[in-house]
Amino acid sequence: MPSDSKEKNPDKNAEMENAGEIEQAQISTSARDPFFGLSSKLLILTIVFVMIAEVLVFVPSVANFRKNWLVERLAAAQIAALAAAPDRQLPQAAQTELLKNAQVHAVALKRGGTRKLILQSDMPGAIASHYDLREASWTDLTWDALKVFFAPSGEFIRVVGQPGFGAGEFIEIVVEQDPLKAAMVRFGLSILGLSIIISVITAALVYLALNLMLVRPMMQITRSMVRFSENPEDPTRVIVPSDRKDEIGTAERELSHMQNELSGMLQQKNRLAALGLAVSKINHDLRNILSSAQLISDRLGGVQDPLVQRMAPKLVNSLDRAIRLCTDTLKFGRAKEAAPERDIHQLKPLVEEVGESLGLSDTSAFNWRIDMPNNLEVDADRDQLYRILSNLCRNALQAVETQYGGSNPEILVAASRTGAVVAIEVHDTGPGVAEKARAHLFEPFQGSARKGGTGLGLAIAAELVQAHGGEIVLGEERVGTTFRITMPDRVVELHKSRESASA
Repeated sequence: MPSDSKEKNPDKNAEMENAGEIEQAQISTSARDPFFGLSSKLLILTIVFVMIAEVLVFVPSVANFRKNWLVERLAAAQIAALAAAPDRQLPQAAQTELLKNAQVHAVALKRGGTRKLILQSDMPGAIASHYDLREASWTDLTWDALKVFFAPSGEFIRVVGQPGFGAGEFIEIVVEQDPLKAAMVRFGLSILGLSIIISVITAALVYLALNLMLVRPMMQITRSMVRFSENPEDPTRVIVPSDRKDEIGTAERELSHMQNELSGMLQQKNRLAALGLAVSKINHDLRNILSSAQLISDRLGGVQDPLVQRMAPKLVNSLDRAIRLCTDTLKFGRAKEAAPERDIHQLKPLVEEVGESLGLSDTSAFNWRIDMPNNLEVDADRDQLYRILSNLCRNALQAVETQYGGSNPEILVAASRTGAVVAIEVHDTGPGVAEKARAHLFEPFQGSARKGGTGLGLAIAAELVQAHGGEIVLGEERVGTTFRITMPDRVVELHKSRESASA
């Protein structure tokens, strides 16, 4: 019993309790850890995702800024070129001033198929790159803009663009890349600062919204689950669901329903365990009392009084059944039946032994038949198979006795082998199984096939058959009751286990 095991192994139970407390403490700590919770993860991910979005906006913005800056230089250079028309003779100082205002070092125009250099100043370096804005795609513009940030100082670039109305076929300028790089860096820093501000504001708003709607309710559900797991039998630890109509509210209500059911089941389990312990003690003492009464009733059989001679067998049978009930109850109260120790043996002698123990061979009130080959062998635990057949035949005997006086009362045990499976049938011509009993036929204290029974015999038989890898079912005969047992050999069991493992 649970109390006895705790008394016998106090150190082991203490270690298990300490281990459970440590594990529970770890779960509680992890559930409350702010650095690994949903709230902090949500904040970090929100900031990261917003920054990624800003980066995706930043790159095209920088590319567009570079294009506009170069277009402005082209427009300024075109104005300077118009001021320095070929029919005008400007002094060198005026040409230098025009180039300085346009922030270019050379200007060339193409008109009528002729390219002509309009303005030019001394350049301290060679031209490093050439860009044609007329045919550049957004991919080219983006890539060219990123290269500016990594370009060395002092480089000059040549830019070709579409001139204004009436200025020619194209305009070509030479500019120094350092002013462009400086302007792009200033623009990038301003965009970066603005992106950070937008990211923080957006992340804060998204974080607050999701934290209120999702994270905080989930944290409350988690805390409730951890608190409930510490003492599931305490009904005050059951979560109180909110009035929310969304998925969070559904989760809270379902969790509350599950916790209420689990708490009730645990309380019922404890009550049943205490009741079972009390019943086992009472049953043990009652069996001893009945055994003493059985000894006294055996002596009554020797009394020559006719009334005593008539009543003594009934008293003995009643005491036998009461003792068997106590024994079956105690056997069923065990946590688990012992694993079957299987061996190959002949089935018919075992069935004959069952019949002799129940007195079926000595009575002429009904027909006791065994229909199976003499050499039929079964691979099973002999003692457990004896208990299975004994319970089924005892139920058949009691069913036939209720129909005593009917036509052709009979109990039949038949068996046959098909491959590696032995099929056994126990049939009687009794009143059959009531419809109410069929739903819980192999459940203890609920599936009795006769009025006043406990159903322990069928429950024990089903448990032992399943331990052998077999199956017991109720037949659908119109007359009487038939229980069919399929008992596979161990080879079949190994084959099934291999199939389940491969699946």
